[in-house]
Amino acid sequence: MGSDVTVESRGALAIVRIDRPPANALNPGLLDQLESVRAELAADLPGAVVITGREGFFSAGVDLKLVPNMSPDDQRAMVNGINQLVLAWYCFPRPVVAAVTGHAIAGGMVIALCADYRVGATEGKLGLTELRAGVPYPVAAIQLVRAELAVPAARALALRAHLVEPEEALRLGLVDELAGPGEVLERACDVAEEMAGFGGDPYARTKRELRGDVLRQIEAAVEAGDPLLDSWLDNAPRTPG
Repeated sequence: MGSDVTVESRGALAIVRIDRPPANALNPGLLDQLESVRAELAADLPGAVVITGREGFFSAGVDLKLVPNMSPDDQRAMVNGINQLVLAWYCFPRPVVAAVTGHAIAGGMVIALCADYRVGATEGKLGLTELRAGVPYPVAAIQLVRAELAVPAARALALRAHLVEPEEALRLGLVDELAGPGEVLERACDVAEEMAGFGGDPYARTKRELRGDVLRQIEAAVEAGDPLLDSWLDNAPRTPG
């Protein structure tokens, strides 16, 4: 396990902390670490998982400074890594709660949307800004957006590609509740402890049935190869303006 992602045990909970300064931007290494952590937790299931970021940043999304210098194979690995992350965490067989500790942008917001419940900070910007970077969504990410957000919210956030304040994020369903910046993690842990008490196998079955159609679509798309991958490779991502 690399140093950007660590796991802390707290009773029945596993707290997965992303800490890649300054903004928890995603790169292939961090995606690999998140997958390694998930696999380890899946092999010895906790009661629930809390995914959290660093102070002020849950994640600013893909590290766009790296992409122009990445080979096509590396860019392909990045897109596939995002797809696999969504597929694996969205169907994780125990409760997953996101402690959204600040800014959650683009791919960072996608990670938060994988959670079963999202506690957001009262400070920070949230949004789905992929279009401002000039790239389409990985297939799993766009399916997740469609599944987790109401149609008007998904349309507004994905097609305007703008950032919103926490209160607006709550209204649009990006988060389920808000807490002060210093209280987000503890509140997320409280929710996770409550959800851990529901029972592992019944929870896993209910979650799979609730998300079955979406998961099957994502699984089929990932198995066939992301149809958006070539478009992503053809459009060199740019820093959002």
